[in-house]
Amino acid sequence: MAKILIVDDEPRIRELIREHLQYSGYICEEAADGTAALTQLSGGAFDLVILDLMMPFMDGMTCLREMRARHINTPVIILTARGEEYDKLAGLESGADDYVVKPFSPRELVARVKAVLNRTMPKPAAASDTMTFGELTIDTASHTVRVSGEEVALTPKEFDLLVFLASNKGIALSREKILQKVWNYDYFGEDRTVDTHVKMLRGHLGKCRSYIATVWGIGYKFDPDATR
Repeated sequence: MAKILIVDDEPRIRELIREHLQYSGYICEEAADGTAALTQLSGGAFDLVILDLMMPFMDGMTCLREMRARHINTPVIILTARGEEYDKLAGLESGADDYVVKPFSPRELVARVKAVLNRTMPKPAAASDTMTFGELTIDTASHTVRVSGEEVALTPKEFDLLVFLASNKGIALSREKILQKVWNYDYFGEDRTVDTHVKMLRGHLGKCRSYIATVWGIGYKFDPDATR
């Protein structure tokens, strides 16, 4: 069963989230600020973090960036009270997998949690779970990526993006299509989210970075054969 860390400085909100998640069968722990959350994440394995942005001592955005800087690639759903486009975009560009605006429906949050976990938790291995393109190997069962045999650390969203591109090898995909399929939303006017994640993904792929080609005026295409 998935283990979830709830990070919010308001005890009543943590309790509300915990009650609904435990009712749905999840194991929950709590933290009151970003500093405490980082300590708990360093000391134990979690499958998902629900992270409030507005907190004392260390706010959620700082915590998220520090997580990714420490290569803690646990999926994150951010909570924002303001609902401003800047908060959503900044969170996504910092490595969040989804966001929920306060006040929120607990049932909606549980649904978002299930959706993220379905995408990110390892599944039983099967022969078709491995994709190999030259020196790049993608294992969707174990959520691992290797370049020339060396494992590459990706955030869950970067991994989802790579899998989607690779699963559509040779097809030019618009930014709008990528946003819809990888983020499950129509982020109108937020093409920068895709560009930022592609840039980060290319950086991680090293010598295989050219496998992700820019299609000018459209978006991107996974085309490893064109590089040989």
